[in-house]
Amino acid sequence: MAKAKILVIDDERIVIDSITKILKEEHIEVEATLSGRQGVDMALQKAYDLVLTDLRMPDIGGMRVLRDIKRARPGLPVVMITGYASVPSAVQAVKLGAVEILEKPFSPDGLVAVVRKALGTRPGADEADETIHRGEIIRLLERAAVDQNLVYELMHCGADALADYELTNAEKLAVLTADIEWIEKQVGQLSSSQRKWLDARRNSEIW
Repeated sequence: MAKAKILVIDDERIVIDSITKILKEEHIEVEATLSGRQGVDMALQKAYDLVLTDLRMPDIGGMRVLRDIKRARPGLPVVMITGYASVPSAVQAVKLGAVEILEKPFSPDGLVAVVRKALGTRPGADEADETIHRGEIIRLLERAAVDQNLVYELMHCGADALADYELTNAEKLAVLTADIEWIEKQVGQLSSSQRKWLDARRNSEIW
């Protein structure tokens, strides 16, 4: 494996220590943090070839980490680390721009295989697309204000609930993680009804 520099974000020290030990034996440089917020800062300030992030963390979750990293550095591959119970959410993350899933507990060979594959990935067109679909975002938010079935699907099905909307991964992640500030920066100030789903999402922990 070519020399690479990887960032690991996980709130479990044992996971970080295990990944670090295994990858250093593969001559990969590893930096790590126990904080999702700090991980995002590190990913945006330093040069990494790959980020491995846990899906569930106490400060901010992996979906928000994915959102913020891919928004600023669309070409940086991100792998989601997850336990068995959260695999469906990790699959959603792959649909929204993550490149691989690393399921805990993992074997050394399994970890190395995932990292090798992820290091060979390149950003797709949608990841680098800066188009803003203002009308689609508004249409989605207005429907979510009155359609409880859609709200349920958004809460529990993630990206699958957005199949009928022409949105980039960045826009989908913004909606699904209730990034109101970013959305309003792109489309203008939202009405109370348009914010309804976003406010509900902010008050719910689903990933």
